[in-house]
Amino acid sequence: MAEELKISSGTKEEKYKALVPQVKALVEGETDLIANLANICSALKYGMDFFWVGFYLVKNNELVLGPFQGPIACTRIAKGKGVCGTSWQKSETIIVPDVEQFPGHIACSSLSKSEIVIPIYNSKKEVVAVFDVDSDQLNSFDTTDEKYLQQILNSLQFD
Repeated sequence: MAEELKISSGTKEEKYKALVPQVKALVEGETDLIANLANICSALKYGMDFFWVGFYLVKNNELVLGPFQGPIACTRIAKGKGVCGTSWQKSETIIVPDVEQFPGHIACSSLSKSEIVIPIYNSKKEVVAVFDVDSDQLNSFDTTDEKYLQQILNSLQFD
């Protein structure tokens, strides 16, 4: 297990290329899901300098806050509500350049300006969680983020 990250400078893609194998090594061999989620949040918060990064877990037909890094967050989100609930409902990644323009956006922090939410599936192809990353800058996320964040999420076991 890695005990510290080597933080890379350079372009967003260069940072991801350096960070992804480190994160995969961090969770490899660890069977506790919550420990892995927590370490992924920390690695991405500090490795990519995200404003907020965390997981919401599907429990009793709502999203419940899981491990995260950043300011305090909304604890429960209904299906179809906000970016996270919509990603869960539609079972698709959502990239929001300006959260103020997203219908029904839930403002857990007024400092959040843009967001990416990626659904996470179990082996039965059911959404069991969503991964949420916020920026305090507009238009921070694109398909580069989606590609590399998905690579990290693919290293998790949700069964």
